[in-house]
Amino acid sequence: MAAPASKATDEAARARLVAGLALAMVGSVAFSGKAIIVKLAYRHGVDPVTLIMLRMLFALPIFVLMAWWASRGKPPLTGKDWLGVLGLGFTGYYFSSFLDFAGLQYISASLERLILYLNPTLVLLLSLLLYGKRFTLRQMLGMGISYAGVVLVFGHEITAQGSDAAWGALLVFLSATFYSLYLVYSGEIVRRLGSIRLVGLASTVACLCCIFQFVLLRPLTLEHVAPEVMWLSLINATVCTVAPVLMVMMAIERIGASMTAQTGMIGPISTILMGVLILDEPVTLWLAAGTVLVLAGIYVFTRSQRPGT
Repeated sequence: MAAPASKATDEAARARLVAGLALAMVGSVAFSGKAIIVKLAYRHGVDPVTLIMLRMLFALPIFVLMAWWASRGKPPLTGKDWLGVLGLGFTGYYFSSFLDFAGLQYISASLERLILYLNPTLVLLLSLLLYGKRFTLRQMLGMGISYAGVVLVFGHEITAQGSDAAWGALLVFLSATFYSLYLVYSGEIVRRLGSIRLVGLASTVACLCCIFQFVLLRPLTLEHVAPEVMWLSLINATVCTVAPVLMVMMAIERIGASMTAQTGMIGPISTILMGVLILDEPVTLWLAAGTVLVLAGIYVFTRSQRPGT
């Protein structure tokens, strides 16, 4: 009886692994599609304020439902919890997303994805500045390789596009920095509220910020927005925003954060492929070399971290 039970346990573990890897891969590809959707929408003359508002407007009901579902039977939030949710929602989801959307007006989707993929290194740099956490030699090596890759792609793009590329890269880098701040400060509140509840609440705050920004800066009309932008925003809100968040969470539950992060390396590759196939972005030797360096650097960097860190 022991052998069949052991075989069933192995099969269940294998199925869990396969499901987790599939969720992590699909989630990473779906999230990477955001840049492609944004670049397509810009072809219809929409501005970042309107575009991010539409994305968040369509996503708002789902995030509200997520927050309600995860809050059932849980104690109400304290004043400190609400301050944390408001702060994380503003910096990590609203301001970071707006900077990213603004930067995509000036740089390719491929360079944007490579810059955002520096998040693990930015988290460590912020941990050093805020908490005095030290680097290991391997982490420093991984960071150096990754940043060399981004500089390589950036150098080629700024040669072709000039100062616009520099401005776009700066905006996206600031976006990655603010999102890294969210990751650094979210640890304690995640333990208190749970990841799904926090994502639902913080994302709801971000949605409301984007809608308020639109009301403040743009006329209360969407009559000049092309129907294609509406459909693209709906896809962005569901397929490229809500769905990846849920899939990555489900993947972490099955295979752990470390393996999920390693699987997420498919993200930059998928962005480049979609950029070529959908946006007709060129594949250059500089882009290929830079991508290899960024992925290799992040691999070295994440392999240097101990399990559970």
